[in-house]
Amino acid sequence: MAFVITSPCHNEKSAECVDVCPVDAIHPGDDMFYIDPDVCIDCAACESACPVQAIYAEEEVPEEEEEYILLNEKHFSQAT
Repeated sequence: MAFVITSPCHNEKSAECVDVCPVDAIHPGDDMFYIDPDVCIDCAACESACPVQAIYAEEEVPEEEEEYILLNEKHFSQAT
């Protein structure tokens, strides 16, 4: 997985990240967006576009936000 969207996006859904993603890897969930790890090309465009600083490279997700790595994985495992 390349990038993960974390708690600042929860109930925010500003969508600037969706607009800049060149491969349409960002998908809406019920209460936030999720990045499809199979589609993401690691360009980081979403990270700099996020107005609430919710997006991190997976290896840089703060410890207190690590549950969002699992939420992202769960979102896409249920989609298949």
